[in-house]
Amino acid sequence: MKNHRRPVALGLAALTLVGALAGCSTGSGGIEPAKKIELKDGEKVKVTFWHAMGGNLGKAVDGLVAEYNQSQTKVEVEAVYQGTYDEALQKLKAAGPTGPTMIQVYEIGSRFMIDSGLVTPMQAFIAADKWENNLEPNIAAYYTFDGKLNSLPFNTSTPIVYYNKDAFKKAGLDPAKFPSTYADIHEAAKKLTVKNGAETTQYGASIAMYGWFFEQLLATHGTYFVDNENGRKAKAANSLADSKEGQDILNWMNEMVKDGSAINLGRKTADTQAAFIAGKVAITMDSTAALAGILAGAKFEVGTAFVPKDTKNDKAGVIIGGASVWITNLKSEKEQWAAWEFSKWLSSPEVQAKWHEQTGYFPTNTKAYDLPAVKDLHAKRPQFKTAIDQLRASKVSPVTQGAVIGVFPQARQIIEGAMEQVITGAKGTPDALKEAAGEITKQIESYNKTTK
Repeated sequence: MKNHRRPVALGLAALTLVGALAGCSTGSGGIEPAKKIELKDGEKVKVTFWHAMGGNLGKAVDGLVAEYNQSQTKVEVEAVYQGTYDEALQKLKAAGPTGPTMIQVYEIGSRFMIDSGLVTPMQAFIAADKWENNLEPNIAAYYTFDGKLNSLPFNTSTPIVYYNKDAFKKAGLDPAKFPSTYADIHEAAKKLTVKNGAETTQYGASIAMYGWFFEQLLATHGTYFVDNENGRKAKAANSLADSKEGQDILNWMNEMVKDGSAINLGRKTADTQAAFIAGKVAITMDSTAALAGILAGAKFEVGTAFVPKDTKNDKAGVIIGGASVWITNLKSEKEQWAAWEFSKWLSSPEVQAKWHEQTGYFPTNTKAYDLPAVKDLHAKRPQFKTAIDQLRASKVSPVTQGAVIGVFPQARQIIEGAMEQVITGAKGTPDALKEAAGEITKQIESYNKTTK
């Protein structure tokens, strides 16, 4: 169920292939619709939708598609699961002109999709259709490049802190107030650590060695991941992962593991999540997409809080995760317009409210929050509102918009390697991050050469 969040590296040879495919597109491919095409009732223009939602999330997607197909007769959508996000992209590159009408792509694939030349920006449809854009500003900002909204956000998440309120009470900590600074979290973790002789029966904290978390913690410091304002001002050329703030993050995590108040459970968030649900870890960090499962599995009162923001930097905040839907230019204009109709429906308040309730991803449409179903959900389970409040407290800036590089999957894996080196004691923080930043910079340089 969580495999969609763990990307595999994209090869540079594959990037070249995408460029070649884009260059040889003919016919209607590549044409931005300048005039709205009206679809007729009973026409049932077929749209192939590739997605990367497995398990229960996949069932939710299939349910939405079935509901849409039954609600009208102009468009018929076929949802096709393609494995992980990265696997879906690999299949897109291999398919060429036989590829899908639309595809779900994880947020860090945005630079890659723009450079591929295989998409028609959503802005083309928005302008022609005079669509009322009620997207959350912070969410829309991530997918906006050069003033154009290239894709429509669909499943949107941020990380939040999860903590065991029952354990807080036993440790003499206030369960209604989660500590906000690194130092205070460390002190709380010490108090939450429980031993039975030589055995630790409950660790104060555990944070997965996940590159996304490192990026988020940099952002909550108000710090860029790459230069040129996170690649938003101009194409990024260098990694800034070895900044003082980056070192502070790893030193904080390492100090907790070293003194036994935290445990290193590796890269997989599923492992820290399972330990938290079992009561073996009192504090963890995970995506909002995990919220429904955690609430269902935990036998204690679950608290949720903002990702620590140990700074007064006004640019600091969280960056969205998840994915958006893109319309390819591989099909006829009519088929692209049919895909746009379905995309609009996915972004509607009612659909986003249902998706939010079923999954924990929060609504991309601001009007969804006015619906009774969402209000009732937040009243009964206030944990669902934490991520929304956190997102809205994050000022839109190049920091919170997130970094834009074409080799993001590789960069995440490089950072995860550096995190492991520090936590396991293989290397010191400055050396591990300096090497990681250098390797990411080389990857960016190679990518930029293929896309000039």
